[in-house]
Amino acid sequence: MRRRRRYRILAVLVLAALALPGMATADDFPSRPIRAIASQGPGGLSDLFMRAIADGMGAAHLGTIVVEDRVGAEGTIGARACAEAAPDGYTICILPGETITINPIIHPEADFDPAKSLAPITLPYYLTQVFAVNASLNVKNFAELAALARAKPKTLNYMAPSLSKVAFMEDFNKRNGTDIVRVPFKGGGDAVNSMLTGTTQIAIFGIGNLVPFIRAGKIVGLAIDGDARSPLAPDIPTFKEIGYKEHIAATFFGIYAPAGTPKPIIDKLNKLIAAVGTKPAFVQKYLTSRGLTPVFDSADDFAKQLNAERAEGRSEVKASGLYPDVK
Repeated sequence: MRRRRRYRILAVLVLAALALPGMATADDFPSRPIRAIASQGPGGLSDLFMRAIADGMGAAHLGTIVVEDRVGAEGTIGARACAEAAPDGYTICILPGETITINPIIHPEADFDPAKSLAPITLPYYLTQVFAVNASLNVKNFAELAALARAKPKTLNYMAPSLSKVAFMEDFNKRNGTDIVRVPFKGGGDAVNSMLTGTTQIAIFGIGNLVPFIRAGKIVGLAIDGDARSPLAPDIPTFKEIGYKEHIAATFFGIYAPAGTPKPIIDKLNKLIAAVGTKPAFVQKYLTSRGLTPVFDSADDFAKQLNAERAEGRSEVKASGLYPDVK
């Protein structure tokens, strides 16, 4: 009788374990809608991308994705919402790289490390950024920009969305004896308007936002990040081509699930997203045309890259000069 009772108890425990959300299997996944948290507002790159992925998965009968925007705190609000969800694959999030690599360094008081609370799924794309100036400055390269800034001290300012680009500008100022000042901005539309009106003369920003005005001659691109020229503006050289050898961290977005999500489900999510995102028509319409370079790497490869990016994050924070307390 005792042996039978043990078997019954064991069977109950096994069934209970299988019923836990974290124990879901990949075979029948997904069997209900997936919530995708985007850390930018409607119309932002991550929001548009996830909605396109959702449409593609639905059309291909790969599952349903419902996009939810959770904006604020440099992506941390969305990251927290994702991390606090059940680790069953039915909540994912798309976040800018700095949310993972930089925020825990500059905001230790938040007591939240997304690198420990989230599981990488894939790096879907890099965002090509261009160093651009208002055409009214009448400069065609960095040497001419430096000469102008020295001739007109404290009159030029710039916008940059990431600390790596702020670090580049601080280095530029030190090397050239200039005082180009960083100014805040609210988003892509605000940045473009400031550039076009000349309120802000310099920006390091996503090329997809600025390329129409570069082609119209209103804005001049001096260099882009990345290893190759952008097909959107093939006449603009890379930073490496013009002799800037120092590392400039690439801007990327990543897709994650709550930590503890079973690896088979992580891998299934990776394949489902890549099945839509790597189609040539999707790449052209939603990535290449917006200045995004597709990647869609494996979860393991993305995890390795994040480790390397986090290691470089502290040096970028120090180089920016914005956080003197960071050692």
